[in-house]
Amino acid sequence: MTSRGKNDRSLRLLQFHRPPFDLNRVSVPQLTPESRRCIQNLAAYRPPKTRLRWPKSRSAAVLVALFIGRMGDLYVLLSRRALSLRTYAGDTALPGGKWDETDKSLERTARREAFEEIGLPLDYTKVPTLCVLEPFLAGNRLVVTPVVVLILDNTLRPILNQAEVASLFSHPLKSFLHSDPPFATEPEMLEMKYHTHTDYNSNTMPGKIRMHHFLTGREAGGTKPIFGLTAAILIRVASIGYGQEPDFALWAPDQPTMEQRIAYALRHDPMFRDAEREEGIDPDKTPEPWSLIDSAQPDAKVKRRLRTGRRLRARAKL
Repeated sequence: MTSRGKNDRSLRLLQFHRPPFDLNRVSVPQLTPESRRCIQNLAAYRPPKTRLRWPKSRSAAVLVALFIGRMGDLYVLLSRRALSLRTYAGDTALPGGKWDETDKSLERTARREAFEEIGLPLDYTKVPTLCVLEPFLAGNRLVVTPVVVLILDNTLRPILNQAEVASLFSHPLKSFLHSDPPFATEPEMLEMKYHTHTDYNSNTMPGKIRMHHFLTGREAGGTKPIFGLTAAILIRVASIGYGQEPDFALWAPDQPTMEQRIAYALRHDPMFRDAEREEGIDPDKTPEPWSLIDSAQPDAKVKRRLRTGRRLRARAKL
């Protein structure tokens, strides 16, 4: 099979269940007008097209499972990873995992993993898909695609896989757009801010990356804050749904876009390059990161940093 044929097949992994979700055709609990607009915005969302092609073996997906609370607001399901896991033990996370050869799409990957981890039904009528987001680069060198679903049946009860999930809880979706906590602060937590961030130097490409942290209100019981990739995904989901940017600075100064970071990894990370070659993808044909400038972000300094990094690598080879 040609490289183009394999790339086309990998593109099909981004397709998701049709027909598109129509809120007017299903029975849902009472919604606030804001929650209704949020669901409609997510159902109408389509990620921008990308020129990037990444290997299936480095692909993963997570499920952003929303449900409607008693007052008509939207909440997201989050899990506390089992302490016995070798990686990210005890972290707060979204259900998800790596793509499997039996998965026809990354939506299927996310749904299968959620079924295995927390017992969420695979039934599309009970848990319809709202949208699939653009991919994110994880610290473990996976390209992660978030799949957003809506749980229509609030009588569903989780069945936790204790080997992977220690506990399950929910958090208000809109709270990922605000610096103030959505819960009553416990006395011992008064000196801790609900939202904080850390800027760090990326170990995969030039430039700083901003990591966001949100308290869960359950820290006294051992639950870790929501941070890193999980926080970034939920900020993005909330921004699309509610049609607004967060009230805090989302990016570090001159931070590369997520698409640029993925492009850089595809071109320069040995693990990605080996996986691409195994699947018939030429890593050197991946677009240069500085050709993928997001119009929403200043690009001059980002371009200079990326080009400087390329020159330094070229000199090191001499």
